[in-house]
Amino acid sequence: MKNKLTHFAIYTDDIERAQKFYADVFNWNFNSYGQPGFLQIKTDETESGELIGALQSRNFSPVPEKVIGMECTIGVENIDNTIEKVVQNGGRVIMPKTGIPFVGWISKFLDTEGNLFCAMQYDNSVR
Repeated sequence: MKNKLTHFAIYTDDIERAQKFYADVFNWNFNSYGQPGFLQIKTDETESGELIGALQSRNFSPVPEKVIGMECTIGVENIDNTIEKVVQNGGRVIMPKTGIPFVGWISKFLDTEGNLFCAMQYDNSVR
């Protein structure tokens, strides 16, 4: 799996608020794991669901500065629906829907915790 994102962590001030945001926007599911303030992010509700990342308290940060997160991109089926869900769930659009020729439609957001992330509707017919 060369050059493929295999895990990401999203640091939070309010883990319940962040969990609701990502569940409502992307239908992600979560498992408690280890200490309080740490959740595994899963793509579905099944026991064998793929683990894709972690939602964790800022208390787990390895640096004294507030970790705002990494710019990760999440592939979506419909960018317009995703933009709507982000806004409805307390996120902020910081880059509107923009076409990347031969790639697709991208938008950038801040989640409820101030973390930057992107959504991409892949579509190679975008010009």
